[in-house]
Amino acid sequence: MSRTLPASAAARWLPWALLGLLALLPVVGAEMGLDYYVGFVRRMLIVMIAATGLNFILGYGGMAALGHAGFIGVGAYTVVALVDAGASSAWAAWGAAVLVSGAFAALIGAVTLRTRGVYFLMITLAFAQMLYYLAVSLSAYGGDDGYGLYSPLELGFGRTTGDAAVFFWVVLALAALVFAFASRAAVSRFGHALMGIRDNETRMEAMGYPVYRLKLVAFTGAGALAGLAGALLASHNNFVSPATMHWTESATLLVMVVLGGLGRRWGAVLGVAVWLALSEVLKLYTEYWHWPLGLMLIAVVFVAPRGLAGLFERRKA
Repeated sequence: MSRTLPASAAARWLPWALLGLLALLPVVGAEMGLDYYVGFVRRMLIVMIAATGLNFILGYGGMAALGHAGFIGVGAYTVVALVDAGASSAWAAWGAAVLVSGAFAALIGAVTLRTRGVYFLMITLAFAQMLYYLAVSLSAYGGDDGYGLYSPLELGFGRTTGDAAVFFWVVLALAALVFAFASRAAVSRFGHALMGIRDNETRMEAMGYPVYRLKLVAFTGAGALAGLAGALLASHNNFVSPATMHWTESATLLVMVVLGGLGRRWGAVLGVAVWLALSEVLKLYTEYWHWPLGLMLIAVVFVAPRGLAGLFERRKA
């Protein structure tokens, strides 16, 4: 029988050291003319925030949701609504996006969490598509054509989201806070209870755990994180489109999490980094860049069934 050994000290601090090094990227990018890559890494960090929430409910809670992009869209359109109403504070818009997305997740979760397995997956997909078509029908915010954000939001102290370096550091700080919170939650009593529910829900109910409430809290939190990612993505792109909420975006996010490793501390982060980086490189050489990624997924299934993060785990007999 085998058991997983505690992570080494290097494995614990290395990801945080890499995040610290990323803080130098805007400075280096400005000196070397790498502004495009600063924006690319910023987008990658934003997607990592959404994937971290999905990894928590799927990897630790066993809730296979196929509608996470819907909450990303809710967060983005919350920013659009506030900007259209005259708001200019980034913090107020992003905070509102988190609250509104969390509220939508709570309402949808209250219904969907009464189902199990493939029914849960399909009903989350259905709700996400309802949100997508709702966004398409919002002619006041551009409808299917989307909505442009032509004025950067204010960050305070005379800075705005139009300042690429400052905005990068803000996104990096928010991502680090999300990663730290998710890591702490995973090893907390709440995280262990979720894993127990994932492994044997009936037994957890028999032991007196409020299974439904625990799952609803996790689902709501993941939706709120997706809303934060959507709000940041709106400021990053200066544009919001209903396409952000389409079910294919949810599927891609799900693939990223599985690629990195379900229920692994840095699985979602690694999966997003590998998927987006390879996509960017492959697009330079071929317009059929999807099939090499498909081959990579097949290889991961056979070579690393626990995901890429699972390859770094040390095991002994």
